[in-house]
Amino acid sequence: MNKEPQERKRIKELEVMVADTIVETDDTTTLVLFTGNDRLDYKAGHFLTIDPHQFEALSRFTAFLEDLKGKKEPPRAYSMCSSPHEKYIAVTVKEERYNSGTTKYPPLLSPLLVKQMVRGMHLVVTGFTGPYTLPDDIENQTDHLVHLCAGSGSVPNFAMLKFALKNHPLLRHTFIYANKTWSDIIFRDALAGLEKEFPRQLRVIHSLTRESDSFQYSDSIRKGRISAELLKEFISDSSNSQIFLCGPAISVHDRNAAKAAGTTPQPRFLEGALANLQELGISKERITYESYG
Repeated sequence: MNKEPQERKRIKELEVMVADTIVETDDTTTLVLFTGNDRLDYKAGHFLTIDPHQFEALSRFTAFLEDLKGKKEPPRAYSMCSSPHEKYIAVTVKEERYNSGTTKYPPLLSPLLVKQMVRGMHLVVTGFTGPYTLPDDIENQTDHLVHLCAGSGSVPNFAMLKFALKNHPLLRHTFIYANKTWSDIIFRDALAGLEKEFPRQLRVIHSLTRESDSFQYSDSIRKGRISAELLKEFISDSSNSQIFLCGPAISVHDRNAAKAAGTTPQPRFLEGALANLQELGISKERITYESYG
């Protein structure tokens, strides 16, 4: 069956109102969006796009960047953290930062969405699409989903987790989530709440790379990067588990900078995780991934 017409059918432009803003971390905000009474056709894991040209506050900066780049600024894509059974749609946005020497251009849209959106504001979004979703017959493929995420890569997985807990009660979930520090964890309290509500179906494991020496680690909070050894501990049946992997990957800018320097770009979370999964003997057919960078 050709899926392309179905994907196109889902995409439409919507005027929405900000119903709530939820500060997840110092640099990450969830925007809860009211769409009226329209029935929204989307899947957990989909993303929507937001065009920066609609914001008057960004007009001069947008025009400057377009002159600098010699092309029009495109809409930005943001993963939805909401699940279709929930009342509102919601996106979680992590603020991009400008780092001299490593970032080519200052970020345009994410600082505004994270720091300056308030209840009652209106904006236009386009949605919904994306291949990073659960198959309808997921229970026929596995009884164990492993969510392997880093940073804001948790956003689509969080949506899929909520959807599956409601609609696929036979599935077990292991949510392995890498961050720098405890305060960087998006959905930290929400994940803990789901784990408490569904103790037989959900296990959450945090992996922290830059927490202070005095931090209290536990069986569910590990120190360091996600390793093959850690994955082996929680993926007991590598031939049956389905892996949904999302996080930062080598970007085009990384590749161009490495090429200019005559070096090889350093692997990021996605490349490292794929190597670890390969070491465990997990086949490519059992891995679905989405990256950003």
